[in-house]
Amino acid sequence: MIEKERITEYIMDLIRIDSLSRKEKDVGLKLKKDMEEIGGECFFDDADKNVNANVGNLIVKTRGNKTNVPPFFLSAHMDTVGPGEGIKPRIEDGVIKSDGTTILGSDDKSGLTVIVEVLRTLKEKNLPHGDIEIAFTICEEIGLLGAKYIDIKNFRSKYGIVLDSSSPSHLVVKCPSAERLEFKIYGLEAHAGVCPEKGINAIKVASEAISNMKLGRIDFETTANIGVIRGGLATNIIPNYVHIIGEARSHSEEKLRAQVEHMRKCFNDAVTNYQLTFDGKTYRAKAEEDIERSYNRMDVSSESRVIKLVNQAVTNLKYDIEPIASGGGCDANYFNKKGIDCVNLGTGMKEIHTVNEYLVLEEFYRAADILLETIKLNAVNPT
Repeated sequence: MIEKERITEYIMDLIRIDSLSRKEKDVGLKLKKDMEEIGGECFFDDADKNVNANVGNLIVKTRGNKTNVPPFFLSAHMDTVGPGEGIKPRIEDGVIKSDGTTILGSDDKSGLTVIVEVLRTLKEKNLPHGDIEIAFTICEEIGLLGAKYIDIKNFRSKYGIVLDSSSPSHLVVKCPSAERLEFKIYGLEAHAGVCPEKGINAIKVASEAISNMKLGRIDFETTANIGVIRGGLATNIIPNYVHIIGEARSHSEEKLRAQVEHMRKCFNDAVTNYQLTFDGKTYRAKAEEDIERSYNRMDVSSESRVIKLVNQAVTNLKYDIEPIASGGGCDANYFNKKGIDCVNLGTGMKEIHTVNEYLVLEEFYRAADILLETIKLNAVNPT
């Protein structure tokens, strides 16, 4: 029922608009214009002030043509990762891809497009639906920040769908909690060629800590990573400072706490191994830490209305779908925490966050079909 040519042209247009994190204004203005043409009431919130972005989340409200129907919530994020400027999309053998020098941006331009096309179809064909509330978010790729700072009082919806995953054959119903870990290791600088024995090498201290650390896949629920290391000024200077940033994720709060404590202990144990005394003074390596919750886990009950609606939709359409747990976080983590039961439906995006990213058009169209049928069912079978 969706118009495949139109939805394809629309995503190609969106992809060509640069929208790196904190720079989503241009794509936001296009979405606002198009949503207003459909009949949506739109405004940008002030989340940008919390994240130093050039625009806030775009909030859209559309009125339904049926009364006594619970409102339905939709969301996709406007930002992309880099390299994401000057993207040149092309269609080849049923997929959209870039020219190989940039990402494609189907993460999450595909989610944005599905929402726009579904709303256009509902209006043009006068299909039954209740009120629809939409959050086009900013800064998802740098910590779900748009969703983190969104004011949930802007919405009446109690359930809905985020479109920000890979295959529409999978419905993400579980995502982990995550902690961001930042460590600063302080040593003692000295000339590396003249008096290295008077220095404490902060990079060496950090390396010892990391070498003793369990990283990668910890178990089926838990992962951990060290992703950023910065330190050192020159090859002839014993470095007195190194900055390390990592993360830990788990579907189990107990396991997450244990992994974070393990990583902390590795750094704290390492610094105790490094001290020296000269000229009557003792110098010791030191570790500082800053640990912050990035987002809380989501675990949507199989009895949630939105899951039942999606399952009935795919049955009606003769598709298959499987509930899954993801190792990644998404805006749905925050929406669930704020009181909206949200699942994450895939849109056909593959190899995201790489220059090899591509979008499978058949899956892209299927995601739109599923969303359209789900919204129709919400109106036909109101609670």
